[in-house]
Amino acid sequence: MTSPVIDCTQHQDRLRALAAQLPKVPRSDLYGFLEAAKGLSEQLPDELVSALDEFNAHGNEDGYLLLRALPVEADEELPATPSSTPAPEDRPLLTMEAMLALAGRRLGLHTGYRELRSGTVYHDVYPSPGAHYLSSETSETLLEFHTEMAYHVLQPNYVMLACSRADHERKAETLVGSVRKALRLLTDDVKARLFDRKLPCCVDVAFRGGVDDPGAVANVKPLYGEAKDPLLGYDRELLSPTDAEDKEAVAALSKALDEVTESVRLTPGDLLIIDNFRTTHARTPFTPRWDGKDRWLHRVYIRTDRNGQLSGGERAGDVVTFSPRR
Repeated sequence: MTSPVIDCTQHQDRLRALAAQLPKVPRSDLYGFLEAAKGLSEQLPDELVSALDEFNAHGNEDGYLLLRALPVEADEELPATPSSTPAPEDRPLLTMEAMLALAGRRLGLHTGYRELRSGTVYHDVYPSPGAHYLSSETSETLLEFHTEMAYHVLQPNYVMLACSRADHERKAETLVGSVRKALRLLTDDVKARLFDRKLPCCVDVAFRGGVDDPGAVANVKPLYGEAKDPLLGYDRELLSPTDAEDKEAVAALSKALDEVTESVRLTPGDLLIIDNFRTTHARTPFTPRWDGKDRWLHRVYIRTDRNGQLSGGERAGDVVTFSPRR
């Protein structure tokens, strides 16, 4: 089985040279920045082009691709880990942000979500005191398994996480559960019960319109697409089946995903690409020190023309509004 991990050490000089050609202040003209990245993505090393194109076309058994040992600033050259969002518009380009631009434009279109992080496209992911337990800014509790925005009609095809700074103890793990692996552990009855079956689903805090608990405002199919190689819609906290048989089937799916889970410890220079239509992911707890050197990831969402996520005319850098799956 082909490894989902690609060591990019030998490509660092080439990638630094490409990053140096990008506009230096990405947020001042994000459309222009991402358009420049599209052109430069054609010059990525052949090994990365092949890996990204293959993953984009067919995915893999693991549900993720990990580009390891990409160029990144030395820790002392980085600014302090952010403590607020969004990032200042005049913040200079960081190397891992450049890697997200180059690899992301090879895959598709960077997309922002109006209700999430002030509608920004690039997100800083960092620990925040008192963060909601469903937020990526939580740190000392488990961020439970979820398919990112499974309840959103314009759900991203890929979640990309790039690491500039790891947590102090390097204990935080990103967990990924692949439906292609979990499917083998499910009985035919469970698969039949969940396939193309709409189940009530709540939505994340950002999409609640200021209402504490609006209830299940969306419907999500846990398994759908091709019966023999289905897509996955799963959220351990938000999927809310009411029928006893549905609950039992979702519990079986949950158990199967736990059993096939793989963990990734992101270190500086790592870029993790998660297939958001075939996986669920989570993050284990870690302890921040609030010293300006806490864990710092950069996140972008990518949409492609697969799974009905594009209708034509979209641009990298567009921001879309919430539309729940019905």
